[in-house]
Amino acid sequence: MNIDSIKNGIVIDHIVAGKGMELYRLLGLDELDCSVAIIKNVTSKKMGKKDIIKIDNDIDVDVDILGYVDPGVTVDIIRDGKLSEKRKVSLPETLTNVIKCKNPRCISSVEQELPQIFKLSGDSNDRVYRCIYCETKAE
Repeated sequence: MNIDSIKNGIVIDHIVAGKGMELYRLLGLDELDCSVAIIKNVTSKKMGKKDIIKIDNDIDVDVDILGYVDPGVTVDIIRDGKLSEKRKVSLPETLTNVIKCKNPRCISSVEQELPQIFKLSGDSNDRVYRCIYCETKAE
């Protein structure tokens, strides 16, 4: 397999195997007018297998989505064909318009213009996202 190197763009690396397509969809990468490569089940010494996403354009990536789907990913910024910056991602404290509240009685289900906001709660062993309006746990 031959995937061209990137001159200026982003590499989302260390994605848990199988999560690459979910990130592709949530980040809206299908709407980009540039080359995007999803490489699935790559052999990794650290992870066993992993997915990688290469974007041949310097775009703003929503790190909240990355942190929610897979808090272990890294974002590599490529400039002039070289790694210029490496960012580690973690669980975001707040998610806005990433997931929707499943509670049909929640105000966010009735008032369509309200943003869907979830806050991270719980202790370090049991961290969950809860709707700020009704406290429903995200699935």
